[in-house]
Amino acid sequence: MLPLFAEAVAATAPLSPEAVAAGGLVGLSLGLTGGGGAIFAVPLLVYWLGVDPKTAVSISLVTVAVTALVGAVERWWYGQVEIPTGLLFAAAGMAATPLGSWLGTLVPATLLLAAFSLLMLVIAARMWLKARDTSERISPAAVDAGGGPACRRDPEGKLRMTSRCASVLTSVGLAVGVLSGLFGVGGGFLIVPALVTFASMGVPRAVGTSLLVMTLVGAAGVASHVAAGRAIPADIALGFVAGSIPGLFAGSFIGRRLTGPLLSRIFAVAIVCVATFVIAKTVIGL
Repeated sequence: MLPLFAEAVAATAPLSPEAVAAGGLVGLSLGLTGGGGAIFAVPLLVYWLGVDPKTAVSISLVTVAVTALVGAVERWWYGQVEIPTGLLFAAAGMAATPLGSWLGTLVPATLLLAAFSLLMLVIAARMWLKARDTSERISPAAVDAGGGPACRRDPEGKLRMTSRCASVLTSVGLAVGVLSGLFGVGGGFLIVPALVTFASMGVPRAVGTSLLVMTLVGAAGVASHVAAGRAIPADIALGFVAGSIPGLFAGSFIGRRLTGPLLSRIFAVAIVCVATFVIAKTVIGL
């Protein structure tokens, strides 16, 4: 895969300014939210840059993998990446990504965009509800009742990998892999809350670990698409990546200065607006 990509890079035209700008918006949203920002990549590629939906999914996966890698390295430097948990999550996601890619070959482009817009609305609803409960903690009453996290930690803070814990993390990882292969999303909107809720992980560490998972699952998605013979336009992909990385750092900078609930609500409204636009274009035909 790497030699083919290197040949494509060597033969590519100068970077598209529109691709750089669109990639910057994706990176900005990734930096702001720590996951879920890639949901904007496919609509931007399809309706701004004129890329067909299935190629847009491939380009989105390249952008997710590279941008998440940069973010994961930064978070790892600050000790905010739990590598063993992330690798378990990623292994399940990487195993399921080819299934999502294969399903994408069976779905017509219009239906793919319609399903994608519904996914966006689900994410927006979750972000809005999250803004109403910023603690994301399990209540003592739930723990006393036998609930609580599926994964628990020892006194040193290390995860106790019980069969229940492994099955829960693997199940969410499989779902992330299918969505990644099918829609080109990183799955951070599932990974972060799953790590917080099921693995008793703090939000900063969950975001860092999520970026590690998104890197590996995104790379698996790119490999699946290349193996399936899908062409990835190097000029657009490189432009998207070139814009997304500085956008990521800008988003992280801004995000540290906004409150969590406000950020979640702004992001949810933006997703609803984009989803409404996609529905209007693909379903209603405006």
